[in-house]
Order: sequence, then C-alpha cells, then structure tokens
Amino acid sequence: MKLASLKGGRDGRLVVVSNDLAWFTPADAIAPTLQAALDDWANLEGDLRGLAESLEHGAVPRERFHEHDAASPLPRAYQWADGSAYVNHVALVRQARGAEMPETFWTDPLMYQGGSDGFLGPRDPIGLADEAWGLDMEGEIAVITGDVPLGAGRDEALAAIRLVLLCNDVSLRNLIPGELAKNFGFFQSKPASAFSPVAVTPDALAGWRDGKLHGALEVELNGQPLGCADAGVDMTFDFGTLVAHAAKTRALGAGTIIGSGTVSNRSQDGGAGKKVTDGGVGYSCLAELRTIETLAGGAPKTPFLRPGDVVRIEMRDARRHSLFGAIEQEVAAV
Repeated sequence: MKLASLKGGRDGRLVVVSNDLAWFTPADAIAPTLQAALDDWANLEGDLRGLAESLEHGAVPRERFHEHDAASPLPRAYQWADGSAYVNHVALVRQARGAEMPETFWTDPLMYQGGSDGFLGPRDPIGLADEAWGLDMEGEIAVITGDVPLGAGRDEALAAIRLVLLCNDVSLRNLIPGELAKNFGFFQSKPASAFSPVAVTPDALAGWRDGKLHGALEVELNGQPLGCADAGVDMTFDFGTLVAHAAKTRALGAGTIIGSGTVSNRSQDGGAGKKVTDGGVGYSCLAELRTIETLAGGAPKTPFLRPGDVVRIEMRDARRHSLFGAIEQEVAAV
C-alpha cells in the first residue's frame, strides 16, 4: 500500500496512491491525515488497504497523481530522529574533520533528534542564506512507526514499523564542527529535511528484508549521477535496532520518523567507495565525495551546494519503476 499527503493545511490531505504512482484516490472518509491514520492504525489499516485494492482495480473514483502536489507524507511529525546506520559514512566524515572514531560506534548507534515541526515537500526548494554554511544533501531511508513502548526490543520495534520512505536530510556541513565542539549536538546545522512523495508499507517492498531496504538509492546532482549505493549493504544497524535504540528510555508516539543516516557502501576491497565515474557506487552526500577528494589530492574539488543546483533522490524496482516517487529540489537563495 502506498500513501501520500497532498498539500493543503499544515498536515496535508491523506490519499491512497496506485502502485505505479499514476493515480490517487482520497482517503478522507477513512482518515483526514496520515497522522490520524497512524493514531488509529489497528482499526483503519484494513479500510485503507481495501481502498488501495479498489484503486488498483479501478473501482473507485481516481485522479492523476502529480508528485509536485505532494507534501512530505507527514508534513510535520511529533518526532524525527536520525541515526547513523552506515558506519562507513561516519568514519569518512570524521576522517575529514580529523576526528578519531571510537570503536563503540560499531556497536551502539549514533542518533540525533531533528526538527520535526515542518518538513520540506519533495519538490520544494532548499533555502540557503549563506553559501559559507556548506549546504549538503544526504540521501537516506526512513521509517514511520506506530506506538512503540518504552524499552521495546528489536523484534517489537521492527513490528511497529508502519511505512518506509526516502529522505533528504539537509545539512549545513560548515556549521557542524562548531556545534559538536560544544558537546551538545546538532541544531543550527540541521535545517528542515524533505521526504519522498509516497510512503510505502514494508510488505509492498520486495527489497524489505530483516529490517533493511535492499536496492540502489539513486542520488543525482544537476542531472549527473552522484551515487547508487545499495541501502541494504553495509548497514551496520537495521531499522529494528534503530527504533529500539530510540525507545530505550522513552516511548515513541505513532508518527515517529526514524532515519537511517546517509546510505554509504564501501568498495569491494573494503576501502572507501569509488566515484560512479570510476566504476564505484558513488556517494549519497557531498561530504563523502569531498573526503575522497581530500584523501587523494589533499583538498576537496567539489563545492557544496549553491543556488541553482538541483538534487534528485529516488529508488526504483527491478523494472526501473519508481517506488516512492522522487525527491527533486533546487537550491534557492533566501
């Protein structure tokens, strides 16, 4: 089942989307918003699935689905927490900052709590006030949970995952070191993130196995491929583990979003990944590319994002059909 929120009001309008992303039908009669559906998932899931099946058979009124009309599936959320499941990414970024990586990073996930009072739509521009801040995209996988009790174990946490989606976790790289130096985490360096036009139930994703979504996450910059790392490879912590980590000391309310962190693969020889142009799977953010350039030549060659740059993040099935729709955003000076 595929769900989306059309723009309108702070929380959007819930619709069911066809598997090929071509059509939608309103779900207002079941739940006005995705958050309302998540709050009463046990009672409403069956009705939503029935509506989705009727849409596939052309048995209900339908309209063309246009991704530009979609907000992020949850235009705002009670909670957004982003992990770093791909430790390869953490190692590279810390290497670029000259920071040592503790061994515990391989056994205990990193996680930060981001701003969730308003997300960018998948086709909304990314505002940039100062190029010196070092604007970067981060291609990620994310999940939306139902209620998760305090202290939930991995299996219970995994069972609480309701939907899967893509994320552009926007970062201001040059503000991060100063914030981390205060030993109190991110804030200004993490502006509003964006999510894919459509969120999908795990059972509808052939690549969903053991709490991981297998498949290439395609990241483009200005129409050129930047990365196609497999989200199911080199993921040190699966989503069950990430959700359980978040619930260790607090219950998670329905509608909590948990991110994977930047998708990142190592090369076949175990070293840092190679550029797409060099036969590798590339990178899901510019920070990794700049780190590779620094290691090779002493300094990065690729600039961070500038006004006019266009970022695209998408995942496709074996037949090259888009699974979640595309996040496609232009950087705009503000």
